[in-house]
Amino acid sequence: MAILLLVIPASVLARQSTKFYIESGDIFDDWDICRTNAAGEDGFFQVSRTGFYPIIVGESLGENADRAYRIGQQFAEGYPDIHQRAEEIFVFARDKVVYSSDESQFEFEEFAQNADELAVHIQDKGVAYGDCEDYAVLLAVMYKGAGLRSAIVLAPDHAATLVFLPEYQQANQILSINGESGWVWAEATGGTNELGWMPERFMGAELLVYEVEDEAIDQVKPPDKPATSITPKTGSGGIHISPFFVVVAFMLLLSLITRLRRRR
Repeated sequence: MAILLLVIPASVLARQSTKFYIESGDIFDDWDICRTNAAGEDGFFQVSRTGFYPIIVGESLGENADRAYRIGQQFAEGYPDIHQRAEEIFVFARDKVVYSSDESQFEFEEFAQNADELAVHIQDKGVAYGDCEDYAVLLAVMYKGAGLRSAIVLAPDHAATLVFLPEYQQANQILSINGESGWVWAEATGGTNELGWMPERFMGAELLVYEVEDEAIDQVKPPDKPATSITPKTGSGGIHISPFFVVVAFMLLLSLITRLRRRR
């Protein structure tokens, strides 16, 4: 089985994989997480028929906390009011990340970035590029850094973030997880979106949700194999539906995980 190492330019990396490697056509990082596939035990969201776990957030939390988490901490220091804090973090992600398909950037159908890889682009270049799961991961980590509870939610053809704001009045829907009301949808992929706006097509639908914990995952040493390189491109490339969302759609039909319901 051929394995090649990928060296990503430093501008892409913060609390980063220093080397990536290719195995059987997929890209893996220093944490042995597959960046080009969300499904399975090594997938970046560990999607299975029984649920999902967005393991990639652990590259930027706990002992791995770096730029994205610190950005959240800075917002916490600057905005004591939690509603304003949550709004400012949302606007930061919305305005600093330009929606871009993975194919247009990396020439892979799927390539997940961790929160710090996006944060370093923003801090060093003023802008980052990513698709919906990249926005979701970045927001979830920044919210944790800001002292707020966050979750990642999956729907057919989409991923987004939830933030726990029980008394927030600006949302068009307040959601419940396991009977706990107060969760607000954070949909940063649209340039005019506001915190709390939930797309109508997801209202009343059964979705998959995982509350993020402030826990690190262990970094490992990648295989000692010959190196190659990959250079991300810029440009939006339009909307692209990732293959992993097909798996999500199937899971939703099976109804095997937590429901989110509108508050009546």
